[in-house]
Amino acid sequence: MESERLSQQLQFIVEIDKLKTVLRQSYLTNGERHENSAEHSWHLAVMAMLLGEHAEEGVDLCQVLRMLLVHDIVEIDAGDTYCYDEEADSGKADRERQAADRIFGLLPGDQADGLRELWDEYEAQITPEARFAMALDHLMPLLHNYHTEGKSWREHAITKDQVLAHNACIGDSSPRLWHFAEAMIEEGVARGYLGA
Repeated sequence: MESERLSQQLQFIVEIDKLKTVLRQSYLTNGERHENSAEHSWHLAVMAMLLGEHAEEGVDLCQVLRMLLVHDIVEIDAGDTYCYDEEADSGKADRERQAADRIFGLLPGDQADGLRELWDEYEAQITPEARFAMALDHLMPLLHNYHTEGKSWREHAITKDQVLAHNACIGDSSPRLWHFAEAMIEEGVARGYLGA
């Protein structure tokens, strides 16, 4: 029994190595290459540790960290959907649910249920923890785009209105971070990183 459990855990650990091969639209801040989803998840976890003081009072930061570490695992099967690609976004929820069923299902039942509950909580956006995790998940690409002079924004002809609409959820969790994000977006427009 114990060896079967360990075997399932190790199988899952090997499987999630594939997240390192899933490329995102965001570039590393040096602009040399696209980041991968595993790098993104790690970076978000560190971001949460550092910016946790800007979350709503009482937010369980450990729950936020757990969510951020698993929220993109489904991209192993579903791929990364560019947030401004409306056509690709139309089937995203179904693709990701199927991926969650398969990938989390590799684990022993109790752990499969626990990680799936974290992923479902993030997707549902009902808890303050999920909203803060989402806020950080949206803030990170803004930082990447700003520090690459809008490289991804310019490649896709993204406008200020698109960026504001997509990222307004930051304000639902942290008005202070949203104020910072809005100022960064305005600065990006002024510098020509982003279409007006």
